[in-house]
Formats: sequence, structure tokens, C-alpha cells
Amino acid sequence: MNIRLSHAQALGLMVLATLLWSIAGIVSRQITQAQGFEVTFWRSFFNALSLVIALTLATRGSVWHITQFQSRSLWLSGVCWSVMFTAFMLALTMTTVANVLITLSLGPLLTALLHRVLGGQALSRQTWCAIALAAVGIGYIFVSQIQLDGGQHLKGMLVAVCVPVAGSVQWNLMKTRQQDAAQTNMLPAILIGAVLSCVFTAPMAMPFQANAQDMQWLAMLGVFQLALPCTLAVWSSQVLKPHEVALLALLEVLFGISWAWWGAGEAPAEAVLMGGSLVLLALAGNEYASWRQRNG
Repeated sequence: MNIRLSHAQALGLMVLATLLWSIAGIVSRQITQAQGFEVTFWRSFFNALSLVIALTLATRGSVWHITQFQSRSLWLSGVCWSVMFTAFMLALTMTTVANVLITLSLGPLLTALLHRVLGGQALSRQTWCAIALAAVGIGYIFVSQIQLDGGQHLKGMLVAVCVPVAGSVQWNLMKTRQQDAAQTNMLPAILIGAVLSCVFTAPMAMPFQANAQDMQWLAMLGVFQLALPCTLAVWSSQVLKPHEVALLALLEVLFGISWAWWGAGEAPAEAVLMGGSLVLLALAGNEYASWRQRNG
């Protein structure tokens, strides 16, 4: 995508991406036959299929030139995407939507710290304050959920931890690559991630149990919950800083828990609502402070 976004446009697209990501919980709860690795396989399969079609049409086939796939950064990014694709859906089949999304909220802290180490750029005071406030909110929710389920869902939450770890590497890698003179198109990395996820989960997904209705939901996940928002996120990352992307991604927590509450009856505890309010306050405060600095 060669269209240069303004900061406000990138912000809006990233919020839309988090909204689309957030439907994973409610949609996965509609699946009746497919379980575990099969859900992950089919979601990644439909993601890959839609990306092959979209990238071919958007680039008139030029994306398939061998030179497009010679970048080590592109393949590392693909590995990160595959970890996120696989771990996220597996975790959703092992524990509640709230627990998975809460665990994902470690992302901003990990991203900011990695950006500080690799980029050598000091973060602003308001960003550190936002990360700290969000961490308090997420930590409060995390502890309350552990107490509520008696630790039974700890395994699923440990799987979910792989997502923010891979995500922190991903957003920093993409920002570094976008600043490179080579300007490698990073969209094929999403396709690489989807294919790697399919290859990894296929043996464990058999024998396939999904019925026709399940396949419709899985196709929806692959196209609208994965391919489209991931593409929007990659596009937005050309403008937004890594910690901005990670902080905005926290909106998935609030959107996702709300969807699961409304559509699947997974009502969040009072602690989830209180902690979520702190996260929203952190996001709003950081964006307002950044806006004042840009326009002051």
C-alpha cells in the first residue's frame, strides 16, 4: 500500500483493526464440532486463501516475484504472525475470552521495553505513565480472574502469553523495516504466518470434524477477523510508533470482552470492568498528550 496515511487516519484504521480482531471470542463460541487445533488450522487456511487472492489482485501478481521473499525480516515477521495466529486460537479453546484477552494486554509493556532496548529511544513520560496505568488495570483483572477460576485455566493463559511476546517482536521489527531504505512490503509476512500456522496445526487437526455451519464461521474468522485487520494493522504501523500500536491493540480486550458478554453470555466480573476502565483511561490520556505535543 503506497498511500501515505495521516496520524489520525492510521489511528482510525488501527482502532478498526482491534474491533475486527475482537470478534474472535464470540464467533469461536458459535462453532460446535471443530475444536482446538482444527479451529486454528481452518482459520489460518481461510486467512491464507483470502490473502493470496487479495495480494495477487492488488499487485497484479508482482508480489510473487522471488525477490519479494528474500528478506530475513519478512520471514521473521512471518514466524511472529504464525505464533500469534496459533497461540491465540488455541488459548481461546482452553480458557475464557476474558482470560485470553487480559493476557494479551501484556503487549504494550513488552513492546515499549523492547523498543527502548533495540531502538535506543527514550519513551516520553506520558507513555510510561500510560503503560503503568494500563498494567495496573490489567494486573488487577488478571489476579481476580485467577482467583475466580481457581487456577484451572492457567494452562490456556500460559499459551496466550506467546501472543504478546511475539507481538512485541513483530511491531518493533515492522517499524524498523518500514524505516529501512529498502521499504520491503511487509504484507506477505501475514501470508507466511498463515501458511506456517496451517503446516504446524494440520497434523494435529485431523481427523477434521467441522460441519458446514462451522466452516462458515471459520471462513468468517479467517477473512474478517484475521486477514483484513492484520492488513490494516500493518498499514497503520507505517505511521504509528510501536508502543502506540501496542497500546491501541489493548482496545481488543474491551471490545472482545463486551462481544463475549453480549453474544455468548460470558459476563465479566466487576474487576474486569474496573480494570478495563483504567486501560481506557490510559489509552485516552496517552493519545491526548501525544496530540497536544504534535499540535502545540
